[in-house]
Amino acid sequence: MVFSEIIGLDHIKTHLTKSADIGRLPHAQLFVGSHGSGTLPMAIAYAQYILCHNSEGENTQVNSCNLMCNKLAHPDLHFVFPVAANEKIKKHPISDLFLEEWRSFVRTNPYGSLFDWYQLLEIENKQGQISVEESQEIVKSLSLKAYGGGWKVMIIWHAEKMNSAAANKLLKLIEEPPEKTIFLLIAEDEGLLLQTIRSRCQLLHFPPLGETVIADALRNKITPERAALIARQANGNYARALQILEQAEGEEVFETWFINWIRIAFSAKTNIAAIQGLLSWSDEIAKKGRETQKKFLLYCLDFFRQALMLNYKADELVYFSPQTDNFTLEKFAPFVHGNNIAPINKEIQEALFHIERNGNAKIILADLSIKLTRLLHIKP
Repeated sequence: MVFSEIIGLDHIKTHLTKSADIGRLPHAQLFVGSHGSGTLPMAIAYAQYILCHNSEGENTQVNSCNLMCNKLAHPDLHFVFPVAANEKIKKHPISDLFLEEWRSFVRTNPYGSLFDWYQLLEIENKQGQISVEESQEIVKSLSLKAYGGGWKVMIIWHAEKMNSAAANKLLKLIEEPPEKTIFLLIAEDEGLLLQTIRSRCQLLHFPPLGETVIADALRNKITPERAALIARQANGNYARALQILEQAEGEEVFETWFINWIRIAFSAKTNIAAIQGLLSWSDEIAKKGRETQKKFLLYCLDFFRQALMLNYKADELVYFSPQTDNFTLEKFAPFVHGNNIAPINKEIQEALFHIERNGNAKIILADLSIKLTRLLHIKP
């Protein structure tokens, strides 16, 4: 993967290539940003630039190094990513055992999310992690002599998924790295990383992509008008733009779940029997994979924000258009306002936090549902 394949972020490309050209290569760097901003493809392009001794911004000449990097098969390019046991690998899962799936994932979906990766491995009902066994493999891989006699690059995707044992072992390696070794850590939430690891990395934040950048990237697939609309809906996330373009089935299911939830919550204030409906709804969603639950709660946050925008006449920022019969955003919007949006956001964020940490999803969602019945009836 080369820089020209990455949309936008010209200032980051310039920074990385210039630092490489003058030989200023920090041995540990942390790329922080949403998957849809291009952190992973940027890390891979940067690694190829270093390993293949490219210069002056880009070098796509056909040689063995560039060909190996394009196939994600360069011996000095190493990858680590969250994994869990599945039907193929039942015990002691580590990244090297999933390289075939990883190469396919990056080739087809370089802006893909952790949820997309878990779906590919069929582990979306589990919590993937980077284990201490993985850190031992990192030590082993980097102790070998470089194939090309130059640099070795270790890319750790979703580094915040390291458990404490793995993080502590990696810390020692970052403090005393092997010669000519570069660590590229990628994280969406840097706060989940050990402070001692963060302090030893050069930090690079990736901003959301501009609407124009996303629209330009989509124009070879659809009309300019449609591209501009989707770019606006994507909110700086290219992966989200591609999902909208493909009309992801999951989002349609989320709309059904959300609207059923809202309707039951509204009726629960005057109909005690509706509480049973909320508990049944919670039970149903709790049966889904944990990553699906997290993705749905993020969708709920978006839905409430869109209703708030419409309620406060910021129509140009509204892009949701529910397809469910007898439900319109215009009728729902007045119930989301300045007096309840903060507590609604807080309760959903707390539910996300507890689900992320393997809490009982049925209890968490039931608690959230009961609180929602009160919050929706707060007066503006």
